[in-house]
Parts: sequence; C-alpha cells; structure tokens
Amino acid sequence: MKKIVIVEDDERLREELKILLDNNGYEARILRSFDRAADALIEMDADLVLLDIMIPGINGQQVLKQLRAKSDVPVIMVTSKNNEVDEVLSMSYGADDYMTKPYNPTLLLLHIEALFKRISRQNTMDVYRGVKVNVLRSTLEKGEQELLLSKNEMAIFHYLLQHKGCIVSRDDLMDYLWDTNKFIDDNTLTVNITRLRRKLEEIGLYDVIETRRGQGYLLV
Repeated sequence: MKKIVIVEDDERLREELKILLDNNGYEARILRSFDRAADALIEMDADLVLLDIMIPGINGQQVLKQLRAKSDVPVIMVTSKNNEVDEVLSMSYGADDYMTKPYNPTLLLLHIEALFKRISRQNTMDVYRGVKVNVLRSTLEKGEQELLLSKNEMAIFHYLLQHKGCIVSRDDLMDYLWDTNKFIDDNTLTVNITRLRRKLEEIGLYDVIETRRGQGYLLV
C-alpha cells in the first residue's frame, strides 16, 4: 500500500484529504509539526508527499528545496493561489506536479495515480528483501547469485511488488498482463505463479507469495 504524507495547516482540509486517500487504497499520514519538516518527511518514509506552499513558519517551497537535497520522494505541491510564479518555482525546485486549491477530489486522485504510473515506468530496478529486481533484464540478483525469470514471471512479480502488502486478484493480474501484451489465461497464470515461487526459493525468498483463497495473491 502506497504511503502518502499530507503537509497542510488547514486541519479540516487535511482530515478530509486523509479520509479521501484512505478510502481509495492509500495509507494517508499527516505531518502535524512543521519544525524540521524535510527531515520529518524523510523519517516517515513516504511514497508521495502532498505539500502545501503556505505552511506556518516556513514556505513549502523551502521545505521542498531542503527535501530535494536528501530525497527524490515524489512531491505534489498544493497552493490556494493560482500563481504562475509559484508554479514555476515549485517545478524548478523539483516538484513532480502542482495543483491549485480548492481541487476536485477525483482530479487529485487522477494526478496521484498518473504520477505513480510515471514513476513506475521510470523505475526499472527495485530491491525486495535484499534482492535486486532488474525489470529490464528480467533478473533477480543477490550477492554473486543471479536468477533469470521469464517475461511473464517478471511481470507477475513486479506487479505484486508494486502492490506489496495488498491482495491482488487473479483478474487484476491477468488484466495487467494483457495490457502489457503478455497474453495469458487462467491456467497459464497458475503455472507461472508456481514456477515463480520455485525460483524465488532458489534465491532465498521462501513463502513470500501467499494465496488468499477466493481473493488472489499477497506479496508479504
């Protein structure tokens, strides 16, 4: 589950944002103290930050600048002013997106989803339990050991990794594989999951893909 940290001084708005994000499959956290905000955000290990420009004691753009010196966590800057200068400054400091309040909740969710998709396309190397996952080469690497996965096996593992901690249905997996031109039916999916589990065990990853009967699979 992706963790999104909300940096917003308007208590009513930030609570509404938390409910919205929680109800749409994200883990929403609120940064309640703005002292050492950049360091606090790094400690919270967010997957994305919603950062308001106007926060007490420090400009949100300065927080972004400090954050970018230490982290490349995705940031959507939020402001109540439709100001082109703020937008240019925010993007030049390293913001990934920019939105003006008040915003449509559906539009905000679409911006967040699009940003995660863009990052996912750019991310060709992940690390899972000390194992490097090289999507482009379709390999798993641990120390001197390198394990080759088939394209379908890597696609399945990468999708589960993107949704780590969440149950992924068989239908969702098959839809994803069809969307990426890896055509697969129900029986073939079962075979690929079995082979993938065996290969993961070869590199020391035992029982990491759980079957939830009637629901799907869970990467733990």
